[in-house]
Amino acid sequence: MRRTGPGVLIVAAVLGIAAGFGVDSALTAAGRATFTPAVTLPILLVLLGALAVLLALPVRRAVRGGQPTDPFRAVRTAMLAKASSIVGAAVAGFAGGLAVFLLSRPTSPSVGSLTAIIATAVSGAILVAAALVAEHMCTIPKDDDDEQPGSTGAGPDA
Repeated sequence: MRRTGPGVLIVAAVLGIAAGFGVDSALTAAGRATFTPAVTLPILLVLLGALAVLLALPVRRAVRGGQPTDPFRAVRTAMLAKASSIVGAAVAGFAGGLAVFLLSRPTSPSVGSLTAIIATAVSGAILVAAALVAEHMCTIPKDDDDEQPGSTGAGPDA
């Protein structure tokens, strides 16, 4: 499994920006109020980042201590971290799109809605950072008996 690259995160953020701007544009065109994220969303994003790091700690300790590591646990935790980083980038982008729309309007936005949007964008970025750290912590070194890249696993007798 490869680590999450910056390209994937940038694409998720750009798609999130477009979605956030589009949602607010559509709501305004329909004569409805703009979208404001719930106050609990930033809290949940930060808690998800903390959970990803906490789940990666035992894997990191086992690898550093030279103890046998459960590879399935490491993969599950790494996949949670990978998904969390992509979701964090998309949510931060979505909040960024909401902010761009609100700030591009001729009227000044309310402080409450802008604060919730900024808090969501910041907590999305925090989730990305925490998830990337957790993904790095789940890296297990290769064993000596692992196959080299490009080899078929067949010996010279095959």
